[in-house]
This record gives sequence, C-alpha cells and structure tokens, in this order.
Amino acid sequence: MSDENQIEIAQSFIALFVRPGRSQPDASHTVVLARYEQCEDMAQALVQHAQTWAFKENLPEQEILLRCHRGLLADASGFSPQEAGWVILRLAELLDWTPAEFESPRAA
Repeated sequence: MSDENQIEIAQSFIALFVRPGRSQPDASHTVVLARYEQCEDMAQALVQHAQTWAFKENLPEQEILLRCHRGLLADASGFSPQEAGWVILRLAELLDWTPAEFESPRAA
C-alpha cells in the first residue's frame, strides 16, 4: 500500500478545492494530498511558536492567530489565502483555542 492510501485528507481541506455548485475538487488527488501535507505540517510547526508567544509575550490567542495568518498571506509563504485560513483554523484546533475571528475563504 502506498503512503497516499494511508493519509486521510480532512474534508475541510478538500472543500478548499471544490467550487460552489460542484461536488468534486478541481485539483487531482495528488495535488490536494501534497498541499494538505504542507498545510498540516505548517500548522504543526506553528504550535510551538504560538505557545511561545502566548507564554513569553503574553499575547492573546486571537492576536497570535491573526499574526500567524498575516505571515501565511505573505507572497513568499507559498500558501493560498484559502490554505492560510485553513492552517490557522487547524492551528487553533491543535492548541484548543477559539478560532480567529475571520472566515477561511473558499475557492472561487
């Protein structure tokens, strides 16, 4: 069995690739899987940074999530706005924080 078959892509992530009125993603499974792995890895990597900011800088959870989101929206990050929103929602989930007060944009 290949690694692809062992990774379950979150439905919330697949939804980023489904246009309104459609039921299937516009991208191939390989592309969606690769992007999912990158986004999940980023969310996992941001956990430590977010916890450090919360502890050392005494920043509110919402401010930390919004700062991370702004960083992911930078051109050099390589993440689409939809992916950046998903990463931040996943980060909030991993930290058991209330999600930031912005909506994750959907694919157009």
